[in-house]
Order: sequence, then structure tokens, then C-alpha cells
Amino acid sequence: MARVLKAAASAAGFYFKHQTLVQAGRAFSTSQPLHQPDNPVWKVGRLNHVAIAVPDLPKTMAFYRNVMGAKVSEAVPLPEHGVSVSFVDLGNTKMELLHPLGDESPIEGFLKKHKAGGIHHICIEVDNIKAAVIELKKKKIRSLTEDTKIGAHGKPVIFLHPKDCGGVLVELEQV
Repeated sequence: MARVLKAAASAAGFYFKHQTLVQAGRAFSTSQPLHQPDNPVWKVGRLNHVAIAVPDLPKTMAFYRNVMGAKVSEAVPLPEHGVSVSFVDLGNTKMELLHPLGDESPIEGFLKKHKAGGIHHICIEVDNIKAAVIELKKKKIRSLTEDTKIGAHGKPVIFLHPKDCGGVLVELEQV
């Protein structure tokens, strides 16, 4: 009986120690940034979408529409970007399904390396993309193009180099 009580007390101590660690972790992981620059010229916004390169666009669209029950837009060709896109509406954000449009598509190269497809990039909204580009260049963050282009939503976008963004291809989109 003494062993059982000792084990229970030990387990309770373990539980409370770890509960404290979890609570401390939750306090740390707020949605507020750790450092806010003084008088920012531009502000980062919400996650607009996660882009997924897919080898079979109709099949993937059907999966999200028929199996997952999501709203899925029609596929739209964007020849200037070398892709066809379809958006999956998830309520709080979207997924952009990307399929290559021609052999010169950047998505074609991605799918050669990742046959089953996969996450290609994330898109983050900014309130002033021109100011963001200028400021990021000052901070030595490279972009894949010199200037913004018009993206799938008809708004200016620019892609930041993954080597400067923790290994993630980041698209900024003007809101």
C-alpha cells in the first residue's frame, strides 16, 4: 500500500510539474508578436492561403469537395504564372491548389522532385506591399523577382526567397 501511495504521489508530482510547463508554454505562444517595431510603415496580416502543388488537379479538387465537404472554386489557368489554380475555402483561410500549365511551369519542376505533390508556399497578407518590399530589402531579405506581380486574386504579390525565410517560400499579398 505504501508503494502505491508513493507511486501515486510521484505521478501527481510529475503531472503538476508538466502541467506547469504546458501552461507556461501556452502563455508564451500568444498571437502577439514578441517585438513590434516602432512606427511600422507596413504591417503583416493574416495567413491568406497555403499553396499545395498537385499532380492531378481534378482529382484533388474532388477530394476536398466530395470527401472533405469544402467549397472548391473552379480551376482557373494563369498563364503568366505557368499554373492552373483552384481555391479551397476553409472558412478561416484557404488552400490554393496549384497544377503546372506547360513544361516551363515552376510547379512542373517542384512535382518532378515531389511526385505526389506537397506544400509549395504560404501566403501572408500585408497592408502595404511596396513599403514591405523596401523594408525587407534593407534587411537583406531576397525576393524571387525584382518587383511585385499581379497574383491569382488580382492583387500585387511578391515571393520571398526560402533561404531567407526559414526554408519556406513566402508569398506576400497586398490586402
